[in-house]
Amino acid sequence: MGEPLSVRRKRLAYRSLYRGVRESDIIFRRFKDHHLDGLDAGELDRFEALLEEHDQDILSWVTGRVPVPARHDHSVFRRLAEVTSANP
Repeated sequence: MGEPLSVRRKRLAYRSLYRGVRESDIIFRRFKDHHLDGLDAGELDRFEALLEEHDQDILSWVTGRVPVPARHDHSVFRRLAEVTSANP
């Protein structure tokens, strides 16, 4: 049996807050605040995969400087990009 969703969400919430690059911290914090509690297991998989990427890559993708790779072109990334462009 896998990790319970509640435990997994807590672990991913922590990882969302301490990325190392301030801009990424802000992006992932906003996503966590708006969306993390509503993600299902598959969406948590996709979110966790995004957390594995380098901060500079994430920033390039959400700002549109570099196209989003196919492996991350999904609804979770689009929500991450949306909170990036939203008002603080």
